[in-house]
Amino acid sequence: MKLTLSQRLFAVFCVLLLACCGASAWLQIRASDLREKEVIQSLSRGLAAHIARDGALADANDIDAPAVRRLFSQLMVVNPSVEVYLLDAAGRIRADDAPPGHLKRDHIDLAPVRAFLNGDPLPIPGDDPRSIDTRKVFSAAPLAAPGKPPFGYVYVVLLGEEHDALAAKASASTVLRTTLASMGLVTLLGLVAGVVAFGLVTRPLRRLTEAMRKFDARGAPTEPPLPSMPLDDGPDPRADERDEIVVLESAFAQMADRIGEQWRELGRQDRERREMVANISHDLRTPLSSLHGYLETLALKSDTLGEADRRRYLSIALAQSAKVGRLAQSLFELAKLEHGMVAPEAEPFSLADLVQDVFEKFELPAQSRGVRLNARIAPRLAVVMADLAMIERVLTNLLDNAIRHTPAQGLVEVTLANAGDPADRVEVTVSDTGPGIPPAMRDALFQRPFASGGAHRGGLGLLIVQRMLQLHGSQIRLVDGEGAGTTFRFDLPAAVARSGGGVRGT
Repeated sequence: MKLTLSQRLFAVFCVLLLACCGASAWLQIRASDLREKEVIQSLSRGLAAHIARDGALADANDIDAPAVRRLFSQLMVVNPSVEVYLLDAAGRIRADDAPPGHLKRDHIDLAPVRAFLNGDPLPIPGDDPRSIDTRKVFSAAPLAAPGKPPFGYVYVVLLGEEHDALAAKASASTVLRTTLASMGLVTLLGLVAGVVAFGLVTRPLRRLTEAMRKFDARGAPTEPPLPSMPLDDGPDPRADERDEIVVLESAFAQMADRIGEQWRELGRQDRERREMVANISHDLRTPLSSLHGYLETLALKSDTLGEADRRRYLSIALAQSAKVGRLAQSLFELAKLEHGMVAPEAEPFSLADLVQDVFEKFELPAQSRGVRLNARIAPRLAVVMADLAMIERVLTNLLDNAIRHTPAQGLVEVTLANAGDPADRVEVTVSDTGPGIPPAMRDALFQRPFASGGAHRGGLGLLIVQRMLQLHGSQIRLVDGEGAGTTFRFDLPAAVARSGGGVRGT
């Protein structure tokens, strides 16, 4: 049978409690027994010396065995719990009044006797002549003639066989049963108190276990066991909490929030990716259908088409093919940016010179559409530290977007200015005088391609711009300007050198 952690901990607690109660009871009984023996041995310390003063025990330098037996019988009648023995100088038993067959040894170890006579701390157990391995408290006194060494000892066992028989009967008495019942009741109360205390202690652990069992990152977030703290709002006030379970609950709540947030973000990105694929499929379908139609017309009517129609159809087909190629290249670039396959190689360069080069690239397309290009460059413009190729692509995409959506006689303007105090960044603003972006489409401008009246105002170009600027630690923003048109703004880190500036236009 498998037990939970709480059940295993409770079982260990019960075993330890019972073991501690048993050990405590044994120690208490042991201490009580030693105390009783110490008291008895202290009270009877002079008993053997009193017996030794009786002249009938010894005759000259030897033991009078018959007289000793008569005296011992009288003493044991008066106090049945004592047993009196007479030992020679070597510890051999010379006289006793034990019933036949009760004497189990004929020799007594004299080391405890000497310790007793020297006044060592009590209790001092000695050999029991009526048992092979039992040791009992005793009283002892030497037997000696005046001026001579001892020729024997009086050895009195204070708790003899009669005492052991009475103690064995008392072990089954009501007093002992009451004592054991009291100890059992105390143990039971300790178990009950332990169960209540253990339940209170493990309640947070059970709560955390239930929260973890109910946690589902894909579904609605479950209520955490403790209110979680946002990771960006400063230190957690529970950081100094001493309760490990509370700390674990807090960590789990934060982890659950983070996993749920990441799962929802993945779901959002997946939805956006599906929408983007659908929009790109629509974008590809139109030029591919047009390309296929014109190529099919050229193939079927090659003999009847005039030279002018043939050239016009080929020109349209080539334009549609180029459009598909640009869209495929943009998709490839966006995939590399999103998967971290591109890293910027920062170098110092003049942003004013780069803007002039990009203007030259768009000079003819702008003139063909009747759009004027203008650059406003602040004096002593700081040199930027960035990837030259990426920033050129950013400006190219923004200007291409602006020119395509600016009507004839319109204006596309690029403004470069120092930002910060001191000037540690260069701010770039690209604006046009086109129809602008409807408010309903601004929220998703940098999230996915979208169509507006058949013309793309955002699309992959802005996504590429956003990813490239993010690699530089910057963000592109749509600025609400006065009047019609669209204005985008971003900034780049400045280097040490500075370049001249002014107003340029084409």
